Amino acid sequence: MSREVLITGIGFITCIGSNAPSVARSLQDGTHGLVPWDFCGNPIVPVKVAAPVPGFTVDSPSWRDWTWPTEYDIPRETLRGLAPHGVYAYCAMEQALADAGLARSELTDGGTGLFCASAGSAFILHHNLSQAHACRFERGNPMGIVSSIAGTLNFNLAAHYGITGAVTGFVSACASSSHALGYATDEIRLGRQERMLVVGAEELNADTILPFAPMRALSASTDPATASRPFDVNRDGFVGTGGSVVLVLEEGSVARRRKARPYAEILGWGQASDGHSVATSHPDGAGLHAAILRALRDANLEPEQIDYINAHATSTPIGDRAEALALKAAFTSVGAFPLVSSTKGLTGHGLSMAGAMELGFCALALRDGFIPGNPHLRVPDPVCEGLNLPQASLRTKATHVLNNSSGFGGSNVCHVLRRMPESPAS
Repeated sequence: MSREVLITGIGFITCIGSNAPSVARSLQDGTHGLVPWDFCGNPIVPVKVAAPVPGFTVDSPSWRDWTWPTEYDIPRETLRGLAPHGVYAYCAMEQALADAGLARSELTDGGTGLFCASAGSAFILHHNLSQAHACRFERGNPMGIVSSIAGTLNFNLAAHYGITGAVTGFVSACASSSHALGYATDEIRLGRQERMLVVGAEELNADTILPFAPMRALSASTDPATASRPFDVNRDGFVGTGGSVVLVLEEGSVARRRKARPYAEILGWGQASDGHSVATSHPDGAGLHAAILRALRDANLEPEQIDYINAHATSTPIGDRAEALALKAAFTSVGAFPLVSSTKGLTGHGLSMAGAMELGFCALALRDGFIPGNPHLRVPDPVCEGLNLPQASLRTKATHVLNNSSGFGGSNVCHVLRRMPESPAS
């Protein structure tokens, strides 16, 4: 397991930018993507803020009504099988391949695999089933299944790009794309694949976000500047966002042969389950603590060697508290004080794409030499005492960073990245 795994391309379709330069600016300037939002025209609904992706209109159940930035050309035969978040993923994929300097013809020889993460499209599934029930299933959308169920991204993208390597999807709620990244890393380390494309994507609509409201997981704030405030004592829930992030992972010698310019190296990863609750984190963060230690062991690092942690912290009272305790157990208790921030203060929570999005943010930070801050953090929860939580971003060249993700059922996944010596940030 000695093969290097390098990140050689990233595609961003997010609420804070739809290319690497704009995302990097937003992270450094503390520019958030949250806005007032009306999900379904019902003033009784307590959710008033969301983080949409500018430049896309995908709120109709018919693909014929959708619009997206003109620089992306989505063929009609591909579009018919996509969900709204599939449009985001297609555009992010095109961007990531261009960023990595890869042609479509280089993906078809079996050396490239594709791992995707999404919950599918409840929006399209609900629309298709409603139509089918209305006519007692006498007719239906022939592309309804492939455009709506959880594998829609891997179905459509593998077919469109002619990918013949390892292809599958991951569904572990908010840890999904982090799981995809971990197993993609191992595909390369074990010599099974030379290159892996990892995709995380989600939709922003009532069907995707509002089912979290009865769980009291969503913020009821009406102010976009305070609705998502991880680790703050006054946090009251997460803010939903949509979009897609695609990462190109390559084995080191393959990347060097192509003269690729890597963002960072994936040095190791770890996972552990809480074994505690179907919906809430272990109160002491036990599973996340174990996952952190396993990631550090895989990366052959000590806690004091981590310079920055991109926390999963979603701005929920229970989840942030558990993560703070896990971080203190893994780092503060042994005299390590890495910088910690949750970029969900700027983006809201991307659900299954969160891990890929935030790993992309970490790769940008390593390449460009900065640490994202916690711009919406005003009064840290007392449980965070001992954590190093900068409010503003810092011009700091980190060497090693840790990215955390947690999902329903207590799934916890952590990745360790290392800055490339030859990068502009070196």
